[in-house]
Amino acid sequence: MRSTRLSTVCLLAAALAGCATAPTAQAPAAPEHAAALALLDQGKAKDAAARLETLAAAAPAAQRGNLQADAAFAWHDAGDDARARALLAQLQPRRLSGESKLRHDLLVAELAIADGRAATALPSLTTPAAQIPESLRTRWLLARAQAQEAGGDAWSAAISRAQADATLQGKERDDNRRAIAKVLAGLDNAALAAHATALPEGDPLYAFAGRALLARGLPLPHPFARADQWNFSRRAPAQADGYRPPARLAVLLPLSGTLATAAAPVRDGLLAGYFAERRAKPELQFYDPAGTPAGALAAYRKAVAAGSDYVVGPLGRDEVDALFRQKDSPVPVLALNRGQTPPPPGDADFSLAPEDEGAAAAEFLLARGRKAVLVIGSADDTGRRAVAAFGERFRQRGGKVLATLDAGDTVSPLASPLQAAAQAGADAVFLAVRGAQAQGLMPQLALAGLGGATRVGTSQLAGGTGKREQDAALDGIAFPTERWSLHGLPGLPSPGSAVANDLPTTRGGAARLFAFGHDAWLISAYLPKLALDADGQVRGATGTLRLDGFGNIVRTPAWATYSGGQPVALPDGR
Repeated sequence: MRSTRLSTVCLLAAALAGCATAPTAQAPAAPEHAAALALLDQGKAKDAAARLETLAAAAPAAQRGNLQADAAFAWHDAGDDARARALLAQLQPRRLSGESKLRHDLLVAELAIADGRAATALPSLTTPAAQIPESLRTRWLLARAQAQEAGGDAWSAAISRAQADATLQGKERDDNRRAIAKVLAGLDNAALAAHATALPEGDPLYAFAGRALLARGLPLPHPFARADQWNFSRRAPAQADGYRPPARLAVLLPLSGTLATAAAPVRDGLLAGYFAERRAKPELQFYDPAGTPAGALAAYRKAVAAGSDYVVGPLGRDEVDALFRQKDSPVPVLALNRGQTPPPPGDADFSLAPEDEGAAAAEFLLARGRKAVLVIGSADDTGRRAVAAFGERFRQRGGKVLATLDAGDTVSPLASPLQAAAQAGADAVFLAVRGAQAQGLMPQLALAGLGGATRVGTSQLAGGTGKREQDAALDGIAFPTERWSLHGLPGLPSPGSAVANDLPTTRGGAARLFAFGHDAWLISAYLPKLALDADGQVRGATGTLRLDGFGNIVRTPAWATYSGGQPVALPDGR
């Protein structure tokens, strides 16, 4: 009986909250009231709740309601929802005012969500987000998003989540962005473009919608609203093609440590692009971050002290995080990896991450109408990351992953699960494996009846085994690769040429990092075009490069396949 009464009171409070357009102004809280609320802000919810309830018991009737509402809110934050509900039952919502009324409304909404009645929470959350104090705004927006989703309005939920995103961190931020991506993924190309076009100027959801458009290879309706993030004042006016390099360029690449071997082809590729440019170029200086966060910070400070106006690097994920976590970064950075910390405004990151290839493979199959896929991945970190990203993107866009198999270090017999996938209607196979593993898998796929399925891999296939007669087993598998390796690039030695063969960093696995370094130079030189133009793009050695609304370089790779044991460009592989 008591439980029913409390639920009724909560629902009535929610309905009443929805009738008002804004909370009634509240007189400044008494010192004791303010001190109790300060405990709440300090994370001492239980202490705050007890203090607020004590104050309410001794307060005049006119002040008691606000104190009780705040006490109920604090008990909820302290994990005692039973006590919070008991206090709610004593309140008359129409007599509440100011922030106490907002805390009451948010509490009613969060309790409804906890009870599995999220759709009923929306009437409590009608106050515009701009009128919500910062201490409550993120919770308010996320609660509203859940209520909107439960009510069937996924697009409005995505708008609310995007408004909350800037204040989130860690797992909470990742989960929120995943929820936004899921909404956007559920839209077809025309609907996504239409919704993005209709968003008002400066709406934070546009950054997410724009990134989704770029991932599908679609144009932006208008540039990202980020002109104030960038300072290009030290750069000369742009050339006709958008070329506008910095005045003094610093490059942070390790000359020692575990990343020194990977850094060498990146350095050579950057220098190749730099010296191939015949127009005015920046002064160029290399700094050694020694492969450590402390070294990266020290190298950055040296570059700043030397007058650099743009920094490329570092290469390690931990070093990138160290730079992006700085509160005072006077010189913008193009990081050559993607860490846990997103790029601050005015900074950017560029990466050859396996996650990007997995997502690109998903888009490749979806663009060709494939809906049911078998996934086979290697046991290494690269394979696992590519598989996870592929599965997430493919499912978000309405595809079905029938099974995910581990190929292991060496290909083991997979006849039974392969046949099961074929019987389940698999129309595609995603292979996040090395060339030798793929060779062992091809006969098994054929025997299981999957020989006619569309097959797509990662760039790990690009090197094959180096033996044409063996690599013929890979014929027909599509995989992302560098434009440079397929089509060449002006100013760079053609792959396989005498010049390239004389330079070890342009061969084998190093070639990909060589192309990456070249494109780091291109991005530094064409950054204003990428940052400020709706159609800003550069066709680089690794693919077509664009900049999203979060400072991430989005790379659309070239696509190739094996034919007669040799990689050849796909006709529609850009």
